[in-house]
Amino acid sequence: MSRVVTAETLRSMPLPEAAGGKEERGRVLVVAGSREVPGAALLAGTAVLRVGAGELQFHAPASVALPLGLAMPESMSVGLPETAAGGIAPDGAERVLKDASHCSAVLIGPGFVNDGDTAELVSRILGGLEGCPIVLDAAAMMRLKDHRELLARHSGQVVVTPHAGEMAGILKLDKAELERDPAAVAERGAAEMGIVVVLKGACSFIAAPDGSAWSCGHGNAGLGTSGSGDTLAGLITGLLARGATPVEAASWGVFLHGEAGNRLARKRGPLGYLAREIPGEVPAILGELCREAEAPSACRPG
Repeated sequence: MSRVVTAETLRSMPLPEAAGGKEERGRVLVVAGSREVPGAALLAGTAVLRVGAGELQFHAPASVALPLGLAMPESMSVGLPETAAGGIAPDGAERVLKDASHCSAVLIGPGFVNDGDTAELVSRILGGLEGCPIVLDAAAMMRLKDHRELLARHSGQVVVTPHAGEMAGILKLDKAELERDPAAVAERGAAEMGIVVVLKGACSFIAAPDGSAWSCGHGNAGLGTSGSGDTLAGLITGLLARGATPVEAASWGVFLHGEAGNRLARKRGPLGYLAREIPGEVPAILGELCREAEAPSACRPG
């Protein structure tokens, strides 16, 4: 039976202490974007920093990297070889692996082109990356069953963030079958592939490879908007960089995302707020959750 993620739940899984310089709060590498969807990387990267990660680096297609770096001057932005479709070419994996070796967490996929080149890029990265938690989002998830042996190398350190349609595609299920029992499907995916699954929806389900499971219905319908998933992926990755475990990062990320939506709904209305506005709500929410917890357990030493 799944446990419900609430503010009280999060106080029982406190985040690493936020004191110290940026190096202590981790460096994140966001491998994202395409010529048609360049903004997904920006949304994810903004969320990474708003949740308290110390440093941010982008890897994006060559035509996207410079404007991305100008849009987010807090980051380093590296252009990688680009395919004819405007995505990152598989040969870009070499630079990804080089830079990821100096990072605390890696996010792969927001804004990716869904094609064979992307599948090959993800395969090369998963095959070469060592000792770093990974979040896979969007098109980076779509051939996960083909990557099962590669996923096994990472010992439960991979988090995936599918919505119902994506999860059905990953497991090759009919979407109606998934919707009959989404919690069970999330648990099945986690067990079969050895990953932490965050199955997004009006109620999101989090499942770990060891069979533990959580649910979180915090949020509102306005979160179902373009780019919202990119911000959730960034929140989870930033928390991983700060030292949270995959389950902790997933639970905190889903709750923070939902609470940010609730606050925006009160300010803007239940529909029509933008994904780019979600990360800006997060620092205050984090501060409140830590202040409300009893010292000294609000944030454990990292």
